[in-house]
Amino acid sequence: MSKKRTVLTFLTALMAVLVLSLLGLAMGSVGLSVDELLPAVREPGSIGAVILWKLRLPRVLGALLSGMALSTAGVLLQSVSDNELCAPNVIGVNAGAGLGVMVLLCFLPGAFYLLPVAAFAGALLTTILVLLVSETASSGSRQTSMILAGVAVSALLNAGISFLSQRYPDVLSSYVYFSTGNFNGVYMKDLWIPGPLILLGTVGAFFLTPGLNLLCLGEDQAASLGIPIRLIKNTSLILASCLCGASVSYAGMLGFVGLMVPHMSRRLVGTDLRVVLPFSAILGSALVILADLAGRVLFAPAEIAAGVFLSLLGAPFFLYLLLRRRRT
Repeated sequence: MSKKRTVLTFLTALMAVLVLSLLGLAMGSVGLSVDELLPAVREPGSIGAVILWKLRLPRVLGALLSGMALSTAGVLLQSVSDNELCAPNVIGVNAGAGLGVMVLLCFLPGAFYLLPVAAFAGALLTTILVLLVSETASSGSRQTSMILAGVAVSALLNAGISFLSQRYPDVLSSYVYFSTGNFNGVYMKDLWIPGPLILLGTVGAFFLTPGLNLLCLGEDQAASLGIPIRLIKNTSLILASCLCGASVSYAGMLGFVGLMVPHMSRRLVGTDLRVVLPFSAILGSALVILADLAGRVLFAPAEIAAGVFLSLLGAPFFLYLLLRRRRT
């Protein structure tokens, strides 16, 4: 792909994020026109200002950060595993983060500031467990073993979440919230810790892309070039877990973003991860903002969780990838 076309594609994606963000600020159960948005910026005490700053802005920013986190995590996991079907929700990383959050809510209900830590720990332990199971599997390809291991581990983790939600019914509403993936009720205070983690994790992931590009050529060839394979893999897994955990800590278990967006990005900007990863971060942000906006507008004044729309898109996409792999 030519450099000019790549730049144009990036600019288009950035413009989409900007337009969708502005629509997210203006649209909802109570619409705000351009004439109302500008006074709301200048008059902190007005009703429009409360809607804009306390409700709409945190929601749009949270969706933007979640899309960035899950898309970047998807690129890292697919690159490290050499598996195009690998994604946070497919191999159970999201469920692991969700279980970590549920354990904290059940046993330390007052320690909300530890939510990102609990989500990260659950995501990281799940990633390690899935990799260990897939590497020790005695039959089938490693790629297939990872998917099967992820499905099994995800089922186990979801069973744990269901058990805790029934054992501690007071957190059932929190379980429903996390299982669907929703930005309703996200406030700025919820983003103070996850936000910087997502930004730092995305920047850190970008610095891994040269090594990941070589790793995609094969481990033997990468090792012959002096690439520290184990270090790159472990760092990528830690960053992917951190990104998933940070997103889950406030947005819940959004599915299929990390699966769809890397594929779409490779189709649009090529296979160089130095380009794919930042473009995926932008495209993922646009996709999640759009899903949240659709949930607010299409059935207003009622709301549908963003995770529902993402699942409606992601499930057929996953089936398409499975059928394509079978034909090839």
